[in-house]
Amino acid sequence: MLLGTHTPKLDDKGRVILPSRFRDEFASGIVVTRGQDRCLYVFSAKEFSEVHEKIRQAPITSGNGRDYLRVFLSGASDEVPDKQGRVMIPGNLRDYAGLSRELVMIGVGNRAEIWDLSTWSEYLESNEQSFSDISEEVIPGLF
Repeated sequence: MLLGTHTPKLDDKGRVILPSRFRDEFASGIVVTRGQDRCLYVFSAKEFSEVHEKIRQAPITSGNGRDYLRVFLSGASDEVPDKQGRVMIPGNLRDYAGLSRELVMIGVGNRAEIWDLSTWSEYLESNEQSFSDISEEVIPGLF
């Protein structure tokens, strides 16, 4: 399971060093793609296949399903970490997420997310209080 918050840097060649805690999960390859909220999703190749299969279950007649599949897959890039644990983040994905040199990589269970540091800070600031204040069941059976 991918957990925690890490602050790698984007190098001049568009590469990021994966946190050491994530390397075993991603050793055989990753898929980086567009995520919600202008971040990037990072899946292991196995997890990406499972997510793709779930998305494919949407009926072809569903306009939202087609749109989601197109945007999700058209930005996807499969990468293999090098010996130092670095992976390339393609330019189109760096642009989508507005990535600068300073990054945040968070573990979100079955995937990691890559955020620009300032975007993540703004997101977290605007959502921490509402997270703390939730008094109703958001996820059935959790609390």
